[in-house]
Amino acid sequence: MSRIHLFEFEDQKWFPAFLRNYGTDFLQFLSNKTKLYKPIIPIIEKGLKESKTNQIIDLGSGGGGGLIWLNTELKANIPDLKIVLTDYYPNIPAFKYTKTQADNFEFLEKSIDARKVPKELKGLRTQFLSLHHFKPNDARQILQNAVDSSNPIGIFEAQERSIPSILAMLFSPLSVLFTTPFIRPFKIGRFIFTYLIPIVPLFVLWDGVVSSLRTYSVKEMNELVKSLNGHESFNWEIGKIKSGPGVVLYLLGTKKEI
Repeated sequence: MSRIHLFEFEDQKWFPAFLRNYGTDFLQFLSNKTKLYKPIIPIIEKGLKESKTNQIIDLGSGGGGGLIWLNTELKANIPDLKIVLTDYYPNIPAFKYTKTQADNFEFLEKSIDARKVPKELKGLRTQFLSLHHFKPNDARQILQNAVDSSNPIGIFEAQERSIPSILAMLFSPLSVLFTTPFIRPFKIGRFIFTYLIPIVPLFVLWDGVVSSLRTYSVKEMNELVKSLNGHESFNWEIGKIKSGPGVVLYLLGTKKEI
């Protein structure tokens, strides 16, 4: 199945920020409650250890992804772990809520472009469920920027471009309907646009299916890496790992020791 870069509502500048936030809040809640990223804990730990850093710079954080639960697990072996949340469209209420869950979270209110990360942000760059938002040239820029700045990078996608993944996305509206009462911070608008005017479950459905169609395969991520200037200065690990009934595709790049 060829990669198809259809539009996602979440990416559109005209799409209301509060609706986008309701969608990313849902993804954050689901990721944490299902422990979706449990299998990739050793990969993140490896990236931090090989890069001799205790800081994660999360790009495209959305509502915080599965980092609340991951943080608890990672701190068991990395007690001084620090996590900085960033996004091109920062979900500030979600960032503030995440920070109340653990004092080692920080966040930036200004927009951060994953293709041009400020030099002062140093650490293991992570992207959860966000690389598929970028077309190949932009995805290449993200990786090239990490290489050029000598920062490690870890990319994780909790879906793949396959019929089973697309079919699974068809159940996402039901997940939105069932989980909305438990998502925090509480917002009356979330109930209005989920149950009375069901925009949230419908746009989550569309964006979920499109996300699968946009997801880079292991082969395509390998091709992106090979096209980078100076790619040989990094160690690269690219693959996929089982997570519940689905999989997580991942890429880890760390600078080689001289």
